[in-house]
Parts: sequence; C-alpha cells; structure tokens
Amino acid sequence: MRYLILSDIHSNLEALEAVLEAAEGEYDRILCCGDLVGYGADPGAVVDWAQTHVSYCIRGNHDRAMFRKEDLEWFNPVASASAVWNRNALSEKQLRYLRNLPAGPQMVDGFMLFHGAPQDEDDYLLNIEAVRACEPHLTAQLSFFGHTHWQGGFRLFRSATRPIPKVSNSDSEAALDLSGSEFFLINPGSVGQPRDADPRAAFCIYSSHEKTVRYRRTNYDVEGAQKKILAAGLPPVLARRLGAGF
Repeated sequence: MRYLILSDIHSNLEALEAVLEAAEGEYDRILCCGDLVGYGADPGAVVDWAQTHVSYCIRGNHDRAMFRKEDLEWFNPVASASAVWNRNALSEKQLRYLRNLPAGPQMVDGFMLFHGAPQDEDDYLLNIEAVRACEPHLTAQLSFFGHTHWQGGFRLFRSATRPIPKVSNSDSEAALDLSGSEFFLINPGSVGQPRDADPRAAFCIYSSHEKTVRYRRTNYDVEGAQKKILAAGLPPVLARRLGAGF
C-alpha cells in the first residue's frame, strides 16, 4: 500500500493542489495528521476536499479551535484572528466534519497517526528531549505526526535518538529506509505553511511494501495564496511568511 501523508494544510488550496499534482499516480490512500484549517483563506474548499478524498484524518489544534472557543485563549493574536475568520467562513456541514475528526493518537494499518505528540496533541516534537518524553507512549515502530511545520523527524534507537533531516532546499526528494529495528517518527512537513526555511509545500509518500518513506517538496502558487489572504483581510504576516518559509 502506498500512502500520501499530509499535515498542516492550513486552508492553503494552492499548496494542496500542487502537492496532489506532484504526487499523482504515486499513492493509493491519503492520510492527514491534522490542521486542515487556520491561517489561509480557503478553509471551505480544503474541508470539502478532505471529506471526499482523505481516507483517515485526525484533528489538529486549529481544527479543534473551530468548535472549542476556549482554545483561542492559547493562540497568539494572529492565530486567533485567523481561526475566527476561518470558523466564520465554514458552513455547518463543514464544521460538523471537523468536530467529528478523532483526536490522536490513532492506529492506522499498523502505524500511528497523531498531531503533536502521542501523549498530548498540543505538544511539539522539536527536539530529542521532547521525543524521549513521548517514547513510552509509542505503540508502533512507525509513527507520523505534524504540528511543528518542520519536515523530517526522528529515529529512536535503544541508546540514542537521531534527527531525520528534511529535503534540502536544492532538492525535491529524499528517501528513508524503514527496514531497521529502530522506531521512526516521521513528520511530512506542512503543506500550507512551512516553517523550516523552505517555502515549498511539504509532504511524504510511505510505501508499506517497500518499507520506505520519500520526503517531497514542490513549488506552488505562493503569490496566489498571498493575494487571497490579503483580500480576505487576514493578518498580512500570514501572507509574508508563505514567501519566506518560516
């Protein structure tokens, strides 16, 4: 089975469409590690697409904020303003879909999906210390997560944890062999708002038969997404950061 693994689309339709074009014919199922909405200007189109095409999606913190207003207290002003705008732009049917998304972690076909960390969907797995804290909660050798907007992940050996680098800015793909005995934590990166100093949309393709993950990056119409954000009256910083990738 070949899986297209996405995360943190964040209402960026231009980035999503570019990823789907780049990955066409290379996958059998689509899975998502959360945050369909927030930040961008096309929440309705992204949610409608997910309902039709995503085989399994867990909720992210921005998805949860669409129906739990108390979550906005933990958002910075820019994130809060975009969350309110996104919520107001969604129909009741679209909001109901987000409300029904399961929280992670979830086991799917023998591997784990979660948004932030298996013990807390709001935690960030950004460093080795954070990964070590989540290790007792891992129930599968392979896990996919998001939330950080950083492509890469971690390899967990018995006595050490090693980071997995993202695709370099000069390449479009990097392959990872999963045939070892270590545990793998794989972050496909953010489709719609990368923060790892590479503005290209990020995703990965996992082959359970070949036991490989291919990290991928693809260019998209950043200017078009920026224009929509500004036209919607969303905070201009959300448009600027798309061009910078952080």
